[in-house]
Amino acid sequence: MDLQQLRYVVAVAETRSFTRAAERCFVVQSALSHQVARLERELGIRLFARTSRRVELTQAGEAFLPAARESLACADRAVTEAAAATGEVRGRLTVGVIPTVAAVDIPDLFKDVRDRHPRVRIALQTGASDTLTARVAAGDLDAAFLGLPEGVLPRGVQVRELARDRSVAVLPDDHPLAGQSLIPLARLAEETFADFPTGSPGRAQSDMAFAAAGLQREVAFEASAVELLLRLVRRGLAVTLLPRMFARPAGPGLVTVPVTDGPRRVEYLVWSDFNPTPALRAFLEVLDRHAPRTAADGAQ
Repeated sequence: MDLQQLRYVVAVAETRSFTRAAERCFVVQSALSHQVARLERELGIRLFARTSRRVELTQAGEAFLPAARESLACADRAVTEAAAATGEVRGRLTVGVIPTVAAVDIPDLFKDVRDRHPRVRIALQTGASDTLTARVAAGDLDAAFLGLPEGVLPRGVQVRELARDRSVAVLPDDHPLAGQSLIPLARLAEETFADFPTGSPGRAQSDMAFAAAGLQREVAFEASAVELLLRLVRRGLAVTLLPRMFARPAGPGLVTVPVTDGPRRVEYLVWSDFNPTPALRAFLEVLDRHAPRTAADGAQ
């Protein structure tokens, strides 16, 4: 059994196709099939049940797959650590971001990482702050940029505070309140809202502000995509609240107005200090050039 055979098994398991697995591994299908069959003979078990149209893991294959993935990860880590010992940083870096991250210019940061460490492969994934935090704690992501209501801290991860911000009202440019210099939260509560889904950290920022003021509002439209929220506002169907640093400029057909006692949020970077990779350590060093440290940094 060798590492290449394990890579082939994982590729077939993930694609459920010998053809697609061969394409992923940049090898002809006959060679990949031969190596998988050779491994099955060596083990004395069938890893896949297959016909000309269908490929599935057997029960033995299901049991074999997690350890195969772990072995490949360990092999990659060995290469990465050996390279780091000679001063070269390599490996994969997977970073999660919320759609409204504003404290750091993410593309600029990634370009700086790539320029300094060209052998590091960066992957970007988006999601909600609570989901991203859980994935970092579980080891599925190396790091993540979050936005949480003021007073709510990420748990189970290392935390670095990046910025604090207050939300502003985003209105269509022909809205009666568009010319105001400041909108009371009580007046804004009379409007129909578009907002993030119920239960999400993005939504919690606004809900907590209205609850603290003893106000109720109507949220008629829920969406995870910021662009959809803005399109709803642009059409005059609703207003929304977004972090000031992210919302300005709001774009054509929209205006932003500060809100009295508006929602506040804190942006964080989170990561796990359990066995950090050289790529993650290099990423954190590069981040120092893009974001100042605060007294709130530390483990939570």
